[in-house]
Amino acid sequence: MQKMYYPRFIDSYLSEWASRKTHKPLLLRGARQVGKSTAVHHLAEGFESFVEINFEKQTSYKPLFQVKDIDVKKIVSQIAVMAGKRVELGKTLLFLDEVQACPEAIMSLWFFKEDLPELHVVAAGSLLEFALEDLPSFGVGRIHSMFMYPMTFDEFLIANGEQLLMEARNNASSFQPLPQPLYEKLLGLVRTFMLVGGMPEAVAKWVETHDYLACQEVQDDIVVTYEDDFPKYGKKIDPILLRNSMRSAAVQATKKFVYSAVEGNYKASEVRKALAMLAKAGIIIPVTHTDANGLPLGSEADLSYQKMLFLDTGLTLRLLNMTTGDISELTEQILTSNVTDLVNKGPMAEMLAGLELLHYRTPNIRHELYYWQRRAKNAKAEVDYVSSYRQTVLPIEVKAEKQGGMKSLWMFMREKKLTNAIRSSLENFGAFDYEDPKGNGAIRHVQICPLYALSQMDSILKSFDW
Repeated sequence: MQKMYYPRFIDSYLSEWASRKTHKPLLLRGARQVGKSTAVHHLAEGFESFVEINFEKQTSYKPLFQVKDIDVKKIVSQIAVMAGKRVELGKTLLFLDEVQACPEAIMSLWFFKEDLPELHVVAAGSLLEFALEDLPSFGVGRIHSMFMYPMTFDEFLIANGEQLLMEARNNASSFQPLPQPLYEKLLGLVRTFMLVGGMPEAVAKWVETHDYLACQEVQDDIVVTYEDDFPKYGKKIDPILLRNSMRSAAVQATKKFVYSAVEGNYKASEVRKALAMLAKAGIIIPVTHTDANGLPLGSEADLSYQKMLFLDTGLTLRLLNMTTGDISELTEQILTSNVTDLVNKGPMAEMLAGLELLHYRTPNIRHELYYWQRRAKNAKAEVDYVSSYRQTVLPIEVKAEKQGGMKSLWMFMREKKLTNAIRSSLENFGAFDYEDPKGNGAIRHVQICPLYALSQMDSILKSFDW
């Protein structure tokens, strides 16, 4: 029986690439088990034929690429003979999966652009970043990359057959909030999404069973798979250090990462290297401090001040369970606590916000996440995320309370002379103005972009007077 395909955000980008008259070979990048191969199989349905090579399973194809002089026309004809399928320009999708297992195949992508530009070639791999790092050069201008992540909340809604609910949410605004029954339903679904997460196999298991324990078994298997990969990261990195750093990232999620908190008495430089490798593998997402005095935000980034997000909320909970042995209190908080407590008294809402902000951005480039923190001694002021919109710095605060709980935001806006901000919470849609008594009565405008509607942030931002 064929598995059900759940539409992905990246599908439209893949289709657009496939429809171009001229196209570069495509490199699909992302962590293991986020759905890369499945998305390519779905794309292949639009082609007359599909030829797939998995270099981890089909090692007999490697010698075709391991030659002194790369001739892609010759290689393609040899692939056709071995696969027993014709490879026709403009009609066949050639998929090179787990391509990190054959670096020569990655190198060959450069020549597909020059010698067979009409052939649609997609390559993907789970530990691709390490293979690319080891290559003497990379095909700048000859290869197009796309970055793929776990499923978004919108994709989760679609997988659960909630398209009509999503349409109603998309039509809501601060002027016309959601009716209470629809709002309550979205709250329940976002709580479920925090627990299930966006790993496609876990989502499929939830759709099939509606059983959290069944989803946890899937999540545990994925975590073990990640840890089994650690020996492949490189000869100079200790797999135990990678394991401890990954688990510490889950424990310290959304807080400034403290290197000394990693079990094993490792040096800060060793932990920093481990975190960099986990980030390359797509397992953790750094959120870097920026002074945010202007754009680009990265020009004032300080890599010594970073928070770490794990790539998926569901996997984060499983890691916490493996590390601490008990997450029942956090699970209960997600399922039963009131909206204010869920957002303000735990890391999951802030983590979900950061992941959603990242996942809805164009997949054609690698994006960074930033935050702001006052670094004076004993200062506690912090804005959860800092982004940009229309060449202006945009603060995004994840909070459930208004003025009393947003002192950091008002301070940041006052210092940076900003007028507009976003508050992401589990409230209904809305907006409010704040007359800043410490800012000569300046009016700060805040739009509420709910955690369950971060895909709609651009449309919400358009209502501001910029």
